[in-house]
This record gives sequence, structure tokens and C-alpha cells, in this order.
Amino acid sequence: MRVTAVLTVRNEGAFLLEWLAHHRACGFTDFLVFSNDCTDGTDRMLDRLQAMGWLAHIVNDGPHDEGPQWAALKAADQHPLVRGADWILFLDIDEFVNIHVGDRTVRALLAALPEATAIPLTWRLFGNAGIVAFEDRPVTATFTRAAPAVLHWPWRAALFKTLFRNDGTYGKLGVHRPRSPDRTRLADQRWFDGSGRRLPAAYHTTRIFSDFGRDNYGLAQLNHYALGAMEAYVVKCDRGRANRESSAFDMGYWVERNFTQAEDRSILGLASGAVRDELRSDPVLGPLHAAAVGWRHDRFRLLMTEEPWRALFGRLLMTPPTRALSADEARLVWQGGPGVRPSEPG
Repeated sequence: MRVTAVLTVRNEGAFLLEWLAHHRACGFTDFLVFSNDCTDGTDRMLDRLQAMGWLAHIVNDGPHDEGPQWAALKAADQHPLVRGADWILFLDIDEFVNIHVGDRTVRALLAALPEATAIPLTWRLFGNAGIVAFEDRPVTATFTRAAPAVLHWPWRAALFKTLFRNDGTYGKLGVHRPRSPDRTRLADQRWFDGSGRRLPAAYHTTRIFSDFGRDNYGLAQLNHYALGAMEAYVVKCDRGRANRESSAFDMGYWVERNFTQAEDRSILGLASGAVRDELRSDPVLGPLHAAAVGWRHDRFRLLMTEEPWRALFGRLLMTPPTRALSADEARLVWQGGPGVRPSEPG
């Protein structure tokens, strides 16, 4: 069984080897990775990994009218690693698949849901937990404070990425879900959430986030380390978003993701450290990884010479962790305030 992960990166060399080692241990057999406009050596790391047989690397430098991520997805639609895959998942570098059944692999998840043609993996947001300095440590071991299993707001906290069977029903990849369905084949679709519940037909064509008010993580979840250390977040803001090239991150993005109410170390049960360390011991990858870490430190110091970035860093230091809203409070948001009829998105 071929399980392909598609990834887009820009200046993410400090995190690349951990992400790859984890997802290889998780059962992904193939990686199609697009890099764009890298200055930290990520592209050279990917070239080395391609030479080692780990992945396929495509340089995707801009400019891009729709952003580098959408340009990569369009190219990926025709790539042999996508066309020949049995199952496909599009991921970002800060997203880690976390399976809770069997041996913690994709194969075990599919065995638990044998009827599934698609499994939306719902984000579980991992907050910053007051970590200021960026250090060269595994993300999954550093950030273990997360959102509660049940959230009522914001809706973005329930976004998912879709692991789907490449059976010809969908003609194009999407950021959160496959697109361009063949309407004549949709009746054969069977979508199940991360707790094994059958999902309604709306998920087959339009939905990009899971239902609120329930635990979507019984069998699997997608750990989303969207913030990282405060220093790393400033550098992330400087990079901008992959799917909207001119759009920057801000304090709103931080507040909507900085949940720390629950502790979740479950991902550490998948042993991937030995593979990560083996990659870092490679005579080419090791120095490139170290250079990417150094680049990130240097970039932060440079940004701190400019007042807008100092102001952002100061706000991060001043802002406490995000409080999860109660169901009643979230209902006020959905309905637009007291006395207004609710209008929750479908």
C-alpha cells in the first residue's frame, strides 16, 4: 500500500528532519515535497534527502499569483507519487499525524475503519505554554500543552486535513480536502471522523472543519504546532502564509491557537527519534540542519532591530494563554450577540 504525504516548505530546515522521521514511522511510504524561495538551506536538505531515496523534491520558487501552496497543489495533481498512491494526505510542516490505535500507523487506522474512503484528521491545537526562546529540540517533545478535547470556538480550531483513498472520485488536491469530485462516484464515499463516526454527505463535497462540542480524537488526531516558541513565531510572521503570499500572521492568529488547558503527550508513543538522529548524523544533512537552526536565530536577531517586530514580540510576552470559551459563550459568538438568532456555519 502506497501512502503519499504532500508537503510545501519555505525556510523550515530546522524542523524538516523531525517531521520526516515521524511520518515515516507513522507509515507514510512516499513524500512529495515542494520548496519555494528558501534562504536557510531547506532546498539543499531536500536535494540530499532525494538523493538518499527519502522523497521527491520539486523547486517551486515564485512569484505565484495564488500563493506557492496552491501552485504546488496544482503541480502535485499530475505527479507520479500522487497519481500512483493508494492514499493521500496534504500536510504542513507544523502538522503531525497522531494515531491512537494498533501500532500507531496509517495501516492500523485504516484497519480500524475498513469501510472508509476518507478520514478527516481534526486539528488539536498545541499552544506556546510560555516558551520564549527557540531551541533545537523536537517540537513534539517541547510543546505538550494543548486545547481541551472538546472546543466550542473558534471554528478554525476544528479544521481538518483529509486522508483519502485515491480511487478516482476526486480530481484535484486541496489544502484541507480533495476537490473536483466526480458526482457519479460520490454515492460510494464513506467518510469517518477521527473517532470513527460516519460523517454525512456534506463532508464529501464542501466541509473543511469538524463538528463542535464533541471529541473528534478517539482514533486519530492531527497535532498542530502552529505557534512554537515566541522567537520562532516572529520568524514565522516574517515568512508569511504559504497559501496567501502577501498575508502575514498576527496576534489574532496567536490568540485563536494558544490553548494550553490540557496535557497531551500521546504522540511520544510513536518511536521516531532513532530515525531522526540517523538523518542528523548524515555528513551532509547534519551540517545543513545546524545551519538552518543558526539561520533562524540570526533572522530573529535581525528582525529585533525593527520596531514593528519588537512590538509583536512584546505583545507575545504580554499575552496570557487563550481561555477556552464555554458552550454558552461560544453560542453568543455564533449568534452575533445576545438576542440574535444563531447562524452556525454548515
